[in-house]
Amino acid sequence: MQRVCFLLKVRPDRLAEYRERHAAVWPEMLDALRAAGWRNYSLFCRDDGLLVGYLETEDFAAARAAMERTDVNERWQREMAPFFEGLDGRPDAAMVPLTEVFHLD
Repeated sequence: MQRVCFLLKVRPDRLAEYRERHAAVWPEMLDALRAAGWRNYSLFCRDDGLLVGYLETEDFAAARAAMERTDVNERWQREMAPFFEGLDGRPDAAMVPLTEVFHLD
């Protein structure tokens, strides 16, 4: 199982709406994530907009590719893109995994 952690930056002026959107993620998006192998997926956000994402999956590249093939992901990414700072494209393309340096097993 791969543990994946990534950072993004939500625009502080859009943070309240970003949180609202994630309080009601589309059921079809949740189903697509599960079907693509995303497990234990969590997002954490600081008040300045720093977003930390975490998930577990068998193969992150395959899980991302599976999501890219879904229509719901295309729509979700298009709607979420304006919430982020410093993006050149879709938010999911900016999910660059951090290097794990410790894990208490």
